[in-house]
Amino acid sequence: MTVPLYQAKAEFFRTLGHPARIRILELLSERDHAVHELLSEIAVEPSSLSQQLAILRRAGLVAQRRVAGEVVYSVIVPEVRDLLRDARAILRGVLDGQAQLKRDLKPPGRAKR
Repeated sequence: MTVPLYQAKAEFFRTLGHPARIRILELLSERDHAVHELLSEIAVEPSSLSQQLAILRRAGLVAQRRVAGEVVYSVIVPEVRDLLRDARAILRGVLDGQAQLKRDLKPPGRAKR
């Protein structure tokens, strides 16, 4: 039995639904990183980073390889970069809309004498 597309999308977004996983994908979108490099950029315990990377691997978003004795991760779905860029644009639009609403809610200024 196949999963409806909306359900698959929901599962995909649940996969992305952790700040550490988003940060990992942001970093890997810039370039491949060794695990120790990710640890220096993300404030999580090594075991937590390992769990988050495993989730991203199982989702088919990242891959690992050994280079000179280190485990290096890379994004294997290039569209992830586009998704992260689009998410930034969406958030910017939302925040701009909220800023406008905030300005609209301010009481009118008093006339100066």
